[in-house]
Amino acid sequence: QAQLVESGGDSVQAGGSLRLSCAGSGYVGGAVTVGWFRQARGKKREGVAIIYRASGSTWYAESVKGRFTISQDNAMITVFLQMNSLSPEDTAMYYCAACPGLCGFDSARWNYWGEGTQVTVSL
Repeated sequence: QAQLVESGGDSVQAGGSLRLSCAGSGYVGGAVTVGWFRQARGKKREGVAIIYRASGSTWYAESVKGRFTISQDNAMITVFLQMNSLSPEDTAMYYCAACPGLCGFDSARWNYWGEGTQVTVSL
């Protein structure tokens, strides 16, 4: 059974760093695209970062460029999100998702989602 499991969320102070992990199994392990999304309380879900797994190409939301880095392990089982220079505006539930094709943030084909990991950044 396909499954995505996020981990690594925590409470940190502004300026700190966190590394989120997304472990995939089953179909998800072979997903063409894996992405990180986030949803803050009272706000719409937004795309954060994408990795196209075969090429390793990445794509970032403007709000996180230069601060966040998405990567994958050599076995292409786990996808990471390194988050540096965190600010309170980064506080949200972070989700990873898998897509069977080459998908952008707005694609309707994100068909597997994890349950999320909470990131809280305080001043």
